[in-house]
Amino acid sequence: MAFIEARNIEKVYSDGTRALRGVSLDIEKGEFVAIMGSSGSGKSTLLHTLGFLDSYTSGSYSFGDREIKDYSEAEVARIRNKRIGFVFQMFNLLQRASVLENVKLPLAYSGIREPLRSKLALEAIESVGLGHRKDFDVAVLSGGEKQRVAIARAIVNDPDVIFADEPTGNLDSGSGKAVMDIFDKMNKERRDRIIVLITHETNTARYAERIIKMGDGKIIDDYVVKDRISGQEEYIK
Repeated sequence: MAFIEARNIEKVYSDGTRALRGVSLDIEKGEFVAIMGSSGSGKSTLLHTLGFLDSYTSGSYSFGDREIKDYSEAEVARIRNKRIGFVFQMFNLLQRASVLENVKLPLAYSGIREPLRSKLALEAIESVGLGHRKDFDVAVLSGGEKQRVAIARAIVNDPDVIFADEPTGNLDSGSGKAVMDIFDKMNKERRDRIIVLITHETNTARYAERIIKMGDGKIIDDYVVKDRISGQEEYIK
């Protein structure tokens, strides 16, 4: 059984819009997957569904070894906090708080006490190369630095899955490359963690090992980019 299993997922909004049309996919532990598609293709809706941020209308979805319908609301909240990390295009940071305070935030709901909370946050900040900025307010950082803070916050609980929705969408090419290099490093350092990346940029998607293309709420292509162990490229469209 794959860690993530979706079967015939449909998402219909109240206005009748069908955002997802029978989407089925499996994602194994350790996979680095890029989901691509134009605006309105359903890629962000799929990510929000897989990340417990939005419900689906019909179908089935299993995370770990259980179907979502078998989890209580409290269990879903714990999964979002401890087992999933999110990185968004708009960063979603507290602008008037320091880098350290932002990265510590998920730990406030995990039961971890000081000084371990600060220790874990500092380790995450160091891992994205921002140790020298830990006491700076987020508001004074560049876009690339803000996204690195968001990544540190996403990994501070050492989650099983990271969902990244257009993480380079608001960045220049240099900052975008620096951010994707961090994702690449994370993928290589912990080979049992899943990374699911939403992007419309081909250069960004090439960091992934597998690419899923969507159109009109459906998966229209799904192929391997490179071998997960050796990194050797096998098939690129």
